[in-house]
Amino acid sequence: MSVPFIDFKDQNSIIQSKVDTGFKKVFKKGDYILGQEAVEFEGAFAKYCDCAYGVGVNSGTDALYLALSALDIKPGDEVIVPAHTFIATALCVSFCEAKVVFADIEPDTYNIDQKSFEKAITKKTKAVIPVHIYGQPANMKEITAIARQHGIKIVEDAAQAHGATYQGHRAGSLGDVACFSFYPTKGLGACGDAGMIVTNDRAIYKKARMLRDYGRIGRYEHKIKGHNSRLDTLQAVILNAKLPHLNEWNNMRAKNAQYYGELLKSLQGVVAPLLKPDRTHVYQTFAVRLPAARLPARQGQAGVPHRDKVVEAMNAKGVSVLIHYPIPLHLQGAYSELGYKKGSFPVAEAVADEIMSLPMFPHMSKEQIEMVVEALKMSL
Repeated sequence: MSVPFIDFKDQNSIIQSKVDTGFKKVFKKGDYILGQEAVEFEGAFAKYCDCAYGVGVNSGTDALYLALSALDIKPGDEVIVPAHTFIATALCVSFCEAKVVFADIEPDTYNIDQKSFEKAITKKTKAVIPVHIYGQPANMKEITAIARQHGIKIVEDAAQAHGATYQGHRAGSLGDVACFSFYPTKGLGACGDAGMIVTNDRAIYKKARMLRDYGRIGRYEHKIKGHNSRLDTLQAVILNAKLPHLNEWNNMRAKNAQYYGELLKSLQGVVAPLLKPDRTHVYQTFAVRLPAARLPARQGQAGVPHRDKVVEAMNAKGVSVLIHYPIPLHLQGAYSELGYKKGSFPVAEAVADEIMSLPMFPHMSKEQIEMVVEALKMSL
């Protein structure tokens, strides 16, 4: 038996009838962009996040870009971003022609380290983007205290944290504005690209709403220079069908994570995800760490992380595993002009060599989890 990294079959079967009915309604009305179902989803998801307002856009990346734009981030401004995340978190800063400033991460949760964040602040710092990496919220109490002291706006990158909580509050309600992706592999995923901005700030909401639709306030009245980034109604149908199941599916992920944790205790050299006591983890990604030295270099080649050998062996055994993210952002060629060097952020660099993502989806069976752990044991 092979184990896929993610399997949508069970989720799809649960929502199929509702999606079919919703599609027929949309086809009959023909309101394919920002239709009634999209408006309903904006309201429902914002409420789910304990927020007053939601703005549906065409991707999580656009959500970040438009959120920063709504905060008036501009050339000359600086925005602090963790070095360990998907590049979209940094690209949205670049799209605003502002400067990306990287910070290191915590060695246990892999979220932004508040001490590194504070050290990176300058007079030009206008915002910070804490990423709730893999599905566990960052240390928002400490981050918020630092940000408020310096007049810095907080933009949550909650793309991996649908439904996660911090001190009893939902991800999405912890900063000035928050951004979600509904890429198909997310805990709440569409069948294509889609995203959402949520906020309790009416001014941010009104500007983001204009920005996503050509900057207009009427059909042909354009108050500001905007963009074309709107939520497709058909994607909203799918998301509306899935949202009522999100808590249940998150609980199933948590149970899978608990069983993984029990089995992984017997494996030396494998660090399972750490869950801090004041928050919940939705395990968008079940990332384990293999803190081992690099394998000896072959003639004419650099040494490779022990993790890479394990990934190759597990995939060969039919267990699909991935690496998120093997190159820290400060060492990416796209940001070479910033002048960061190897050693600039040692924790992010070590994690990039050692992190590995195991299969995780709500309807995983115990047998599948056991097979994954056995393949890992044999591959170490």
